[in-house]
Amino acid sequence: MAKFIRNFAEKAPSMVAAAVTYSKPRLATFWHYAKVELVPPTPGEIPTAIQSVKKIIQSAKTGSFKHLTVKEAVLNGLVATEVWMWFYIGEIIGKRGIVGYDV
Repeated sequence: MAKFIRNFAEKAPSMVAAAVTYSKPRLATFWHYAKVELVPPTPGEIPTAIQSVKKIIQSAKTGSFKHLTVKEAVLNGLVATEVWMWFYIGEIIGKRGIVGYDV
């Protein structure tokens, strides 16, 4: 056991250095996209979002969604699934657990 601890203590600094070297460019990429994608909407973007929702509602009323290509339909389904999953992730974070609510 002492030999294991000694070997670990000797190799730990180089392992940490390798982990830092490996993760620095990936974290830089993550932060670059996070600053762009995770920003709340600006007041100028809100009318665009409202128009987009009105367009979706109009599409549902007129049935024009039936004329989508398979690729467009799959992409729309994936976006809807992503929004749905983020809602559930928010629920899990909000209730601080995966199962049930404390009532």
